[in-house]
This record gives sequence, structure tokens and C-alpha cells, in this order.
Amino acid sequence: MTNVLVLGANGKIAKLATAQMLENDQNQLTLFLRNAKRLADEASDRVKVVEGDASNVADLKAAMAGIDIVYANLAGHNIEDEAKAVVAAMDASQVSRLIWISTLGIYDEVPGNYGKWNHQMLDGGYLETYAAAAKVIEGSDLNYTLIRPAWLDNKDEIDYETTKKGEAFKGTEVSRKSIAAVVAKLVADPSLANHESLGVNKPNTDGNKPAWY
Repeated sequence: MTNVLVLGANGKIAKLATAQMLENDQNQLTLFLRNAKRLADEASDRVKVVEGDASNVADLKAAMAGIDIVYANLAGHNIEDEAKAVVAAMDASQVSRLIWISTLGIYDEVPGNYGKWNHQMLDGGYLETYAAAAKVIEGSDLNYTLIRPAWLDNKDEIDYETTKKGEAFKGTEVSRKSIAAVVAKLVADPSLANHESLGVNKPNTDGNKPAWY
């Protein structure tokens, strides 16, 4: 049995990942969010719903008892502080495996006109804070996998390819369902992508910006 703590469990990707992880009857989930009432109906014999602040180490530690894997789907201006709190709580709880959702462009790895467009769209507080949070995770002693999605859409498809840190990012878009599938795959096999940062995109979507934008 694998016990997974889902941080930011009310997020769109997190909800899709929750559904996919529950398809594996070996997974037990703890859904962590600011307002537990939002997901109260999800509670079951395999799903626990807890309320807490992801920037509060005590809240995180309380949720980490018995946890094997932490999947963090966090966002916001304080994501660097949340990263620091997650690392501290995991260290204190002796939990080492972390799956962390970041964003494309944190290493300036997006080439060409798409890279310029991405900077124009995300510079000024968003890209910088996500890059800072990623540095916290990568500088920790945790067994992390960072996931850097392309621009997200809600297509009902699982279709993706990956790149590693140091490689140029490929493609411009990817479905949230695909990102959820990456999470579920990493949970199913914790030996995959250890201490790696994965760019994730839909194949054959190269361009100056996402086709739908």
C-alpha cells in the first residue's frame, strides 16, 4: 500500500491526478487543502481529507504521519515559502519522495520565439517565484521529481513527451490530464525520475505560442 499526501488537492491537475491514482487500489490518499469542505464528498475508506496551510510546517507535519510520497500541486505568490515549509516538514517527518509541479521556463530553457513569448507572459512575479521554489526543492536532500508543464489545456487526452533539465523545452502545450498521468506513473513506480526535473509537452505542438492562445 502506498500512502500519498496531495498538497493543493483542490487544484485542477490535482483532482485529475487523484482520480487516476485511485484507479490503482494500492494507493491511499490524503487530500490537503485550505478549506476541507470543498472536497468533503471525496472522503472514503481510501481517501482522507484534511485542512491546512501549505506554508505552515506544523500543519504539514500533522498530515505526513504514515505518508510515503508527497505530491505538491501548489501555486501562488508565496510558493517559495511553501517549498521551504514542505522541505522542512518532510525532513522532520522522515519522508523523502516528493513530486513537485512547477512550470516551464524556470531555467530559461524554452527556445526561440516561444521562449520570448513565455517570458512576456510569465515574467514579473510568476516565473521568478516558481524558479525560486524549484531552487529550494533542488537544494534539499529530498528525492524529488520536478514537473514543468507546457501551457495547459483541458483536453480529455493523455499524450505527452518529456525533456530533462539541461535540454531545450519541446512543444507549446499539454493537457492537464497528461500531467496527472505523469504524477500517477511516478507514484506507481517511485524509482522513476529520481532527482530529475522533467519538462512535459504534447508532441508536435511546436510554435510561437500555444495554438489555442
